[in-house]
Amino acid sequence: MRTYLYAALLAFALSALLCYLAIPLLRRMGGQHILVYVREHEQKEGTPTMGGLAFILAACAAALLCVRGADKPFWVTLAVGLGYLVVGFLDDLLKKRRGSNLGLRAYQKVLFQLGVAVIASVYCCLEGMTVLRIPYTQLSFDIGWWMLPLGIFVFVATVNSVNLTDGLDGLAGGVSAVFFLVLSLLLAAQGADGALSLLCCSLTGALAAYLMFNTSRASVFMGDTGSLSLGGFAASAALFSGNALVIPILGLMFVLSSISVILQVIYYKKTGRRIFLMAPMHHHFQKKGYSEAKISYVYALTTALLGVTLFLPFA
Repeated sequence: MRTYLYAALLAFALSALLCYLAIPLLRRMGGQHILVYVREHEQKEGTPTMGGLAFILAACAAALLCVRGADKPFWVTLAVGLGYLVVGFLDDLLKKRRGSNLGLRAYQKVLFQLGVAVIASVYCCLEGMTVLRIPYTQLSFDIGWWMLPLGIFVFVATVNSVNLTDGLDGLAGGVSAVFFLVLSLLLAAQGADGALSLLCCSLTGALAAYLMFNTSRASVFMGDTGSLSLGGFAASAALFSGNALVIPILGLMFVLSSISVILQVIYYKKTGRRIFLMAPMHHHFQKKGYSEAKISYVYALTTALLGVTLFLPFA
């Protein structure tokens, strides 16, 4: 446990330093282009983005410096998370050069996500990591090669859900920080992969430092660089530890972001009307008059409360 604390503190310090140094550089590269239909965000035009580079690299560095006996799942999780960071970085870079919100094309993102999802899921099956733990119980069962379709779904759903949640100051960062903290503690309680638990702890520390620069009003955004990478790390750590079924519980706020968008699109196409004032759901609450800080706080608190319930079997 002491090693985990060291990793989190080191990640916090590195992330704070990198964020502080990166913001002026990112500002000179040009800031975020704000969508015209999000009127509440007009004052955010020009805010530096790609801040995900700072906290992701800080978390990875801290984990590598503190880990002992790193195994295959740890290295594969690092590779997946950093792979998503690269594609997110390319997407953000193209947006900057074009001066718009058009980065990589949708099919390019989908192909990359599916490719990584298939590779990671096949890896699970070949390595025999096909056991699913049942939340709130001590039960588990082996699903064999059914892990392949499940894994693909988990990766694509998680990465896109985290990306969709990144819409308000401190929202995706706050929810992700709680998510990784709870997952780290859960893995430790299960006696599962120590290296993965330490990596999750490092991500928590790095995100905590990033939030000092990202809470309302944000000095920097994580961009797709951060959100896609966080989704990759979350899906990998949960899937490789047998905790895929924990994601819809602990990551409920991520899930609701995706569901609200899907429902909004389907309902609008069928009726010409909207269920929410705006989707994803956090924009609906913003349109209702709630501040970004309050929405982000409630999302993170809800995630924490749901996380606490996951420890009931260990009480």
